[in-house]
Amino acid sequence: MDEFSRQIAFLEQHSTYARRWLNAHPEWIDWLRSCGQTKVDLQGIQDLLKTSGISRQGLGLEEPQFMANLRLARQRLMIWIAFRDLNGMASLDEVTHGLSHFAELAVANSIAYIREDLKNRFGLPWSKPNDAEMPLMVVGMGKLGGLELNLSSDIDLIFLYEHEGETLGGPKSLSNHEWFSRMGKHLMRLLSEHDENGFVFRVDMRLRPNGDSGPLVCSLEMLEEYLLVQGREWERYAWIKGRLIAPLPGSSEHLYCAKELDQLIRPFVYRRHLDYGVIASIRDLHAQIQHEADKRSSGHQGRSRDIKLGRGGIREIEFLAQMFQLMRGGTDPRFRIRATLEVLSLIGRRGILPSEEIDALQSAYIFLRRLEHRIQVWDDQQTHYLPDDESARSRLASSMAEGGLEGQSQAFMADLDRHQNNVARLFEKAFLLDDSSRLELAPIDLSWEPDAQYFPQTLARWSNWVDSPKQRQLPEKSRLIFDNLMRKTAESLQHDGGDQALLRFFDLLEAIARRSAYLSILAEYPRALFNVLDLLKASQWGAQYLTRHPHLLDHLLNSRTEMALIEQPEEYWREVKANLNMRLDDVMAEGDGSEQAMDILRVTHHTETFITLLADLGIGVDEPLSVEKVSDHLSALADLMLQTTFERVWPGVAQKFGLSQDFFAPFAVISYGKLGGKELGYASDLDLVFLYQSDEADYAAQEIYALLAKRMINWLTAFTSTGSLFEIDTRLRPNGSAGFLVTNAEAFKKYQMREGDNAAWVWEHQALTRARCSAGNIVVGLNFELVRSEVLSQQRNIDQLRIEILVMRRKVHAGHPNASGEFDLKHDSGGMVDIEFIVQFLVLAYSHQHSQLIGNLGNIALLRIAGEVGLIDKKIADSVGNAYRLLRSRQHRLRLDGAEKTRIKLDNESELSDARSAVTSLWLEIFQAPSDAERGS
Repeated sequence: MDEFSRQIAFLEQHSTYARRWLNAHPEWIDWLRSCGQTKVDLQGIQDLLKTSGISRQGLGLEEPQFMANLRLARQRLMIWIAFRDLNGMASLDEVTHGLSHFAELAVANSIAYIREDLKNRFGLPWSKPNDAEMPLMVVGMGKLGGLELNLSSDIDLIFLYEHEGETLGGPKSLSNHEWFSRMGKHLMRLLSEHDENGFVFRVDMRLRPNGDSGPLVCSLEMLEEYLLVQGREWERYAWIKGRLIAPLPGSSEHLYCAKELDQLIRPFVYRRHLDYGVIASIRDLHAQIQHEADKRSSGHQGRSRDIKLGRGGIREIEFLAQMFQLMRGGTDPRFRIRATLEVLSLIGRRGILPSEEIDALQSAYIFLRRLEHRIQVWDDQQTHYLPDDESARSRLASSMAEGGLEGQSQAFMADLDRHQNNVARLFEKAFLLDDSSRLELAPIDLSWEPDAQYFPQTLARWSNWVDSPKQRQLPEKSRLIFDNLMRKTAESLQHDGGDQALLRFFDLLEAIARRSAYLSILAEYPRALFNVLDLLKASQWGAQYLTRHPHLLDHLLNSRTEMALIEQPEEYWREVKANLNMRLDDVMAEGDGSEQAMDILRVTHHTETFITLLADLGIGVDEPLSVEKVSDHLSALADLMLQTTFERVWPGVAQKFGLSQDFFAPFAVISYGKLGGKELGYASDLDLVFLYQSDEADYAAQEIYALLAKRMINWLTAFTSTGSLFEIDTRLRPNGSAGFLVTNAEAFKKYQMREGDNAAWVWEHQALTRARCSAGNIVVGLNFELVRSEVLSQQRNIDQLRIEILVMRRKVHAGHPNASGEFDLKHDSGGMVDIEFIVQFLVLAYSHQHSQLIGNLGNIALLRIAGEVGLIDKKIADSVGNAYRLLRSRQHRLRLDGAEKTRIKLDNESELSDARSAVTSLWLEIFQAPSDAERGS
């Protein structure tokens, strides 16, 4: 027996359906010999339909002949796919995509056939917006929508049309609704009616608005009204898979119709926030489905195990994937995909579930879908029951192994049990089916209140809350969650000195009390609640930030994101930028979209700031980030916001001035101060200067780039529904507030080099030591770096420089008086500003001799270099560098806990006292006078 004969025998052994059809049509065996080794793809299916008499030329056929041709084409396709699948030549995608593409083409060809008759009798529906024929829109739902059809699937369809009206161009006229109703009924008959050649597809229309009681076809307006008024939660899940299959993808009609449909469906399916309310909803729906599956299984002798709807079945994997789609698809467009395996891959790439769990789910899905096909191909039956008969199981074992496990049903059953147990375990984990891990929602005792001994301030707040209108207006379930969260949290904080933490938690609950999705996170996920409490105990600023932006609760569910930020920062920021651009493309594709784009920027900034904060506090990571790493991350985030804003604002400015969209603006955003030195804090403002390149006499360029800068500032500072991004200070530009908002790069160079009457002050050169290009055109940025290097490396009169910097330092000190008796970590003598001025003096005084001082490397690195080249003692350089690190760290912690002024009593603070002394000594050595004018007098 040759290889092909063996493959045919194996096919017939495992499919009575194939054996029956090959006996009836032995000529198909020769056809299989030629095409059986070829992948089933779209072109192959089109060729099959054409050779079966289903084509444009076939539109004139009598209906019985058309139906016969279509049915026989279906049987040949099924045998082609079964031959390749059973013999191990076809991937799961080849099988499901092939069946789905055939369904699309069968629908499209049937519509074309029916259209001819309806056109001749009643004319055609006409689209007013397009002034063109109005097509029947067919939406493939379920597995057809996801290109996941199985070997004996029915197809779930919804029939739509654009708008009401009357047909044109026929002997008689019908309403559009009646015309499309006739087409829909005829289409169903062509596909699903049985004759001696079988059927094409069973058609299920129950997913349409109002199900079996609703009209067979409906207009887009009817659909929109239905979804707004009556759309139910389960319909959101169903529409995830919804895909327009007619008009055929790739046609101009399809593009228009798909866009119109998407505008209705997207806001219904995907919320604009992280939607954790879907967890309970899907859990309830799953329980109903599993109950029905169990009832059906118990009534089927010899078929007790449902691999689709039963425990650990295909539906549980689909539900798990859909949960994450519904939860996140509103804020992350990447989740708006249809295929289950693609969704699982995305969940893995996003770090939402561990890779080993994703691998287990994908392996189980492929195994169960292959098994489903082998159960169905036996006799072309739409069944998902595993037979109890031992011989049937042995046959399935052989077919699953493509002949390699002949008769070993025990090994096959062990594989099945392993996969289904993995699915059930991961499903239970994702949907929190272990009730003991979820918040108890029984009404609490009306007399309960926080213990006055441990929570005196919270008790007063609680007493006001329980009788307040705000509390009474909450839905019952929200009130139950609120009360039980307070009780549970009070219990956990009772021995932790937790009055402040419980007050902060109260603030958070009040902020989210009317947002059931956010309450659900805390009620459903114990890990989120524990992490929230860790945050509230550790940081008042963090508590207030979370209360202002409760959507960030999502990031308290797992720690994988923080680890990615720490371990692979470059790759992390690339992915953040790619995701941000995808979301911006999504909202700006049609029209302006600038307000939504600004919201997306803000939400991204909130999210990444919060992830940095969690790592900073040691939540979800092995050890907390250093203050330097925190500033690096916050500075990288600010750079990303500036660059993205520039990229999104410029096209509108270019269009306004008639410039080509390919013209890349010679414009750069120069950052000074904290951002320039990469020492940004959580609430730092941005000191920015805008440069552009053009001829100095080009006043049009001044107008263009001034508008660009103004629009950028508006994007960055405006308050939207999601807040503001930054406060921006542009006073460091040449001539400060009196100067132009944007500066010509050549004029900037002359100003800094003091060429002419209008010249930079010494303090402006001090500021330049911590300046860099943060965003814009890289060429302009590189030219700025050249100017900066040239300015800093000028030879200066050191005595004069020393006097000027001392005078400036004393002015700064006078502007921050401190009569508290405590040490101001930043502004007092021996503090951070002293160190910054010391470094600036060393850079300006000696860069002409030591070019390594020019680099914008940060104060600690520059102090070390000054020690290495002999400008100051190396040990002193190290001790002052360590002092700067200590001062920044202590300032950072005080600000995290809400301190407005970072001042500390130095009693019993020997480390801080020694640090201050080291700074003061170096200051006096360099400037020969104290930084505080009062001490010098």
